[in-house]
Amino acid sequence: MELLSVIVPCYNEQENIVDFYNELFKYEGFFKDRDVDIELIFVNDGSKDDTVSIVKELHAKDERVHLINFSRNFGKEAGMYAGLQKSKGDYVVVMDCDLQDPPALLPDMFKCIAEEGYDSVATRRVDRKGEPPIRSFFARQFYKIINKMSKTEIVDGARDYRLMTRQFVDAILSLEEYNRFSKGIFGWVGFKTKWLEFENIERKKGETKWSFWKLFLYALDGIVAFSTAPLAMASVFGVLFCFIALIFIIFIVVRQLTVGDPNNTVGWASTVCIISLVSGVQLFCLGIVGQYLSKAYLEVKKRPMYIVKEEL
Repeated sequence: MELLSVIVPCYNEQENIVDFYNELFKYEGFFKDRDVDIELIFVNDGSKDDTVSIVKELHAKDERVHLINFSRNFGKEAGMYAGLQKSKGDYVVVMDCDLQDPPALLPDMFKCIAEEGYDSVATRRVDRKGEPPIRSFFARQFYKIINKMSKTEIVDGARDYRLMTRQFVDAILSLEEYNRFSKGIFGWVGFKTKWLEFENIERKKGETKWSFWKLFLYALDGIVAFSTAPLAMASVFGVLFCFIALIFIIFIVVRQLTVGDPNNTVGWASTVCIISLVSGVQLFCLGIVGQYLSKAYLEVKKRPMYIVKEEL
């Protein structure tokens, strides 16, 4: 009998765990008919509510339910990576606990792999109904920017909800980088992937853990992780402003030799503007370099991506 591993990263999801469990196992019969068993791995990412105790209650009733309990909050990327490492399945799927990733899609996703020969089946939202308009706007702009900068395609509206073969999972686990951006990693490893579209489903219980600021930092991580274009852009800015500065120097020298400057205060405003502009560009370029340097710093320290407090 084959095995399907379901990985569910959790952070303060006490209101959704039982509902997710019940919804998932509605489709148990479909997999049993195909000789596929299910293991459910909850990865608790430092929750401050009763997430752990509820998962332990489910484990006591159903031995197919497992728990990876982190010592603190390490982030969703660490949670997904820990689940992938723990999984034993021939097929592995990553899902959110809030039911915004509908389990109803699992049968179709499995058929695409088992019957059509795909290595992974990914999902994307065709709309962003229920999201604040500003957040939706910036999300779309992010996908446009990163796809212009990066050779790795990252699909607009892509979810982390993805069913994968064991070979696909092993390829992901072979990338042991500390700064992870899974949407990019999924695309970078290649393989044959099919995309399933569905309409956005709003969270029924609890609140989203992704603030605008967290999403912005996550987007920044994605750009830095899968593109060196910002470094090239910083270099272009440097060359451009060196050229502009050279033109200004020639202009000033020629004017001084031909016309002179009877009033020493003339030109101070333009000088201040030029200095301010060039200084701003320099700081911007230093910030870009600093982002890459900070990522390299975190990589070379070789700290573990997460620390497990207990496992069931």
